[in-house]
Amino acid sequence: MVGVHVGSASGRGAAVRIKHGPMLGFAAHCRPVGIELESTMKQLSLALAVSLTLAACGSATEKVATPEAASDQPAVVVPPQAAATIDPIASVLAGNWRSDANKARDPYRHPAETLDFFGVKPDQTLIEINPGAGWYTEVLAPLMKDGRYVAAIPTDASSEYNARNNTKFRAKLAEHGEVFAAAQVVEFDPKAPSFGADASADVVLTFRNVHNWVGGGNAPAMFTGFFNVLKPGGTLGVVDHRAADDADAAAIAKSGYLTTASVIKLATDAGFELVGQSEINANPKDTKDYEKGVWTLPPSLTLGETDRARYQAIGESDRMTLKFVKPQADRIFEQGTDSASKEDEKK
Repeated sequence: MVGVHVGSASGRGAAVRIKHGPMLGFAAHCRPVGIELESTMKQLSLALAVSLTLAACGSATEKVATPEAASDQPAVVVPPQAAATIDPIASVLAGNWRSDANKARDPYRHPAETLDFFGVKPDQTLIEINPGAGWYTEVLAPLMKDGRYVAAIPTDASSEYNARNNTKFRAKLAEHGEVFAAAQVVEFDPKAPSFGADASADVVLTFRNVHNWVGGGNAPAMFTGFFNVLKPGGTLGVVDHRAADDADAAAIAKSGYLTTASVIKLATDAGFELVGQSEINANPKDTKDYEKGVWTLPPSLTLGETDRARYQAIGESDRMTLKFVKPQADRIFEQGTDSASKEDEKK
């Protein structure tokens, strides 16, 4: 508390004394020590001044309001975000080494979605079987820059057709050497295919080729070759023209179409396990009943200008997209044991 005492007017002068006591909310620097005035008027003036001082000091001890944030500042501070990671497949698909004609096939072949389904990663060892004109090579070779891309092609000596295709394929690689410099090419004998050292690849992919091997009679040997070159746990990805499930094998033998069940059997007979099927490359518009087979449709359009608009409106063929895995070593052993048991049962 603070006491204010005003002395009498007699004597040399009156005195006003401020008595100090404990005061809540009163800053120490605001406490007056003592004042003497020469006249009563001055004494009253001083009393008034003291009262004002006390009021001011009391206000000074109150909590100071925090000024409002500037209007151009966010209410919540957001930490800086890391730059978005560039999608490697999107960058490759936009590459200037790809022709406009090849890019026009993307909506039918869905390369980004297909490779994602197969689980392809840029640091893997990937073998593409029979790349043909190199449509997927333009995507896979630069995509696998942190790994290894291998194009497996049949030997030139296997047929004149293969020799011509191989010449065109090598020319493509040379044309864009800065993009395909790291791409490797291995040749294989279609009758006894070997695609590299056993258990050396993470992924084997083949696009629209199985129907040719079925027609040529070497499909089982090809799938065995895939199995041998893959590491345990490695992936085999297959895309091919899909026939109706109930299609007669003889009737479609030269159509370019295959039943899904027949391709699955080729793979599982070689030791693979089917782990996924996708409709990424399905096309319900494909009626699969063309006199010239699948080559009636784009991009071949083997009938030329005959009903061209009709076939272009259908688009590319309806395709199966199958993912297989080579079992781990212990599963391979179990499969071998199961097979031996079944053979024993037949005896």
